[in-house]
Amino acid sequence: MSDARDKTARIAALRPAYRADLAAGTDRFFAPRRTTCPWCASGRLTSRLRTTDLLQHKPGRFALDRCADCGHVFQNPRLNDDGLEFYYRDFYDGLGEQRMSGTFGGRGAMYRGRAEAMLPHDPAPKTWLDVGTGHGHFCASARTVLPGTSFDGLDFTDGVELAAREGRVANAYRGAFPDLAPELAARYDVVSMFHYLEHSTDPDRELRAARQAVRPGGHLLIEVPDPESRYARLLGRWWLPWLQPQHLHFMPVGNLRRRLTELGFTVVAEQHAEAHDPVDLLAAVWLALDHTAPREDAPWLAEPPGARRRAARTALLLAGVPALLAATLLDRLALRPLSHRLHVSNAYRLVARRT
Repeated sequence: MSDARDKTARIAALRPAYRADLAAGTDRFFAPRRTTCPWCASGRLTSRLRTTDLLQHKPGRFALDRCADCGHVFQNPRLNDDGLEFYYRDFYDGLGEQRMSGTFGGRGAMYRGRAEAMLPHDPAPKTWLDVGTGHGHFCASARTVLPGTSFDGLDFTDGVELAAREGRVANAYRGAFPDLAPELAARYDVVSMFHYLEHSTDPDRELRAARQAVRPGGHLLIEVPDPESRYARLLGRWWLPWLQPQHLHFMPVGNLRRRLTELGFTVVAEQHAEAHDPVDLLAAVWLALDHTAPREDAPWLAEPPGARRRAARTALLLAGVPALLAATLLDRLALRPLSHRLHVSNAYRLVARRT
């Protein structure tokens, strides 16, 4: 009860600031709409998705466009700096920190699998930089696979400083990777970017920064959502990896392979089934239930929900439990072994050696 009261008090304390932020509407959170593809500069753009914030339920509508020439999918119009601050606030930190830390902290097997992807190419790297490390949970798990490797972390949030205090990373770098890359030049045997590029306003600039930080002969390990997944089409706005409005860019694997080659990398491995996280149906059912149910309290709501709305929300979510269980079984037991064959893998992973 005390935790619930504390959360209620925190929400109430934050509500005036959110009310002030939203007083002028949400249009001010967006940059001007692009008329060309940010990846290939083509002007042949088509509408891919129109949706809302399905996780936090903050106000606003978001659009993804697809380039008809190269297949790149991107948010258009894109969030500007004010928009990024507003929509990230209380997602990974603040009100959302405990929830997200629990989510990321409980995925040790997935993190170990990511580290094992490097073993055929460099079984004993001495130095590894994890870009977008958050609270450093990957680095802590990867150390069990590579006990002789020194793991550093880089992130633009204060989570990386917490990771250093908790001993999950040896060195913590806080800031934008392209700005920090010159001081990290040729320092690392491995640089990893796990579900990082899709958050970047300029993925190409991040790739060039990675080339600076990786030593010649070292490796870049990238994992990103796959916009060519069949689930992306079948599930529409309920496909979790769309994650609007945080995800700004979605790169087909062919585009990313070609760009890495242009930057002087040789792609030595491409993985789809191994990168797949089997939660698509479960997440889609949850997002639909959560969207349908009355909102739980949040500081961006004008006022907290009353007792009747809270009861209705609880009843609807409880009624959805059988669907959630069925979706979990389908994800993990029926479809996971066939994910690549059915073209439903929701992510892909590339390992590239710097030449």
